[in-house]
Amino acid sequence: MDELILDVAAVRDPHELEAMMRTEAPVRPVRIPRGPRLWLVTRYDDVRSVLTDPRVRKDSAGTTELMTGQLGPHSGALSPAFRALDAHMLNSDPPDHTRLRRLVGRAFTSGTIARLRPRVAEVADGLLDTMAAAETADLIPAFAEPLPMTVICELLGVPEEDRDTFRECVLAITSQDAGGRLATLSARFLEYLRELIERKRAEPGDDLLSDLVTVSDGGDQLAAGELVGMASLLVIAGQDTTVNLIGNGTLSLLRQPDQLAALRSDPDLLPGALEELLRYDGPVHVGTYRYTVEPIVLSGVEIPAGEFVAVSLSSANRDENRFDAPDRLDITRRAAGHVAFGHGIHHCLGAPLARLEGKIALGKLITRFPDLRLDTGTDEPAWRFSLLMRGLEALPVRLR
Repeated sequence: MDELILDVAAVRDPHELEAMMRTEAPVRPVRIPRGPRLWLVTRYDDVRSVLTDPRVRKDSAGTTELMTGQLGPHSGALSPAFRALDAHMLNSDPPDHTRLRRLVGRAFTSGTIARLRPRVAEVADGLLDTMAAAETADLIPAFAEPLPMTVICELLGVPEEDRDTFRECVLAITSQDAGGRLATLSARFLEYLRELIERKRAEPGDDLLSDLVTVSDGGDQLAAGELVGMASLLVIAGQDTTVNLIGNGTLSLLRQPDQLAALRSDPDLLPGALEELLRYDGPVHVGTYRYTVEPIVLSGVEIPAGEFVAVSLSSANRDENRFDAPDRLDITRRAAGHVAFGHGIHHCLGAPLARLEGKIALGKLITRFPDLRLDTGTDEPAWRFSLLMRGLEALPVRLR
């Protein structure tokens, strides 16, 4: 089957293309600029199947080997620093994954997340107070980015003066067009995380990273490289996905004012509305790469062994065979079963934190600014060029 080249337009606005693929070519090889060839899976049932199939692996060593064969050793995604940051439980298989998730779960508990609620609300209120001084705002840098960045940095014990570096590195690592900056920023991020971990080891604080340094399970602890990978994962997953959840969710509501009005009139709808917003235009487009160790068959198409497989979570959540009228936003819909946070053993460990931040952010935003609307005097909201993330570069709004 011929490769489909995913250009900038296809990556930034994938819904129409992937609706066609679900009907005509639900499993097909694709390629993106500076990326490897991979088989893109678009149907809901196939996506869930891949996410639980033991013949499909995520081990970072296997990924590196396949990536080297396709891209050559000088790709930024194969730099030693990037691979070190990428060596975490999301890119591991049992039994390593089981062990890492158990250790992290002992520190990253539901109680830890629940205790963050007052602080998340305080940070959101402060950002909205600052926004209120103007008539217009770009919601991404003014609200959606600093809220989760503040929360995750405080959770990990990262000093405030270091957060701009964090933001720059996170955006480069998840972008499709970082180019030569990827290796450089990965190295900077790796060096910083190593130094931060050593500081926590010498002087533990009341933060999650200090807990991860000391957490133990039957004498087992996270090794130095595992701590770096886990810190990287928590920062990237804890920051970027929540930025996109807030931005995408706000845009979806502003484009469909009847749904926004319904939510304003009945705030009790917010928990269900958040799940529908996650389904409708969630923060992750395509899950991180997996690879086959045996041939698998999906929708009648055989993917050979030794091939990259990518699942479109966005497409699965718009599958008409799983959700009625999937292209319609309905905040009263029972959106249970969506895969915005994945499925199976790699289901996002930070999903409860993202949900907490999303509910607080959206609830406070639409309450504080009852006349909130898109700023039609500026350009259309622009989507980032990232196959992994589904997020906005900018979201200009009028506050009153």
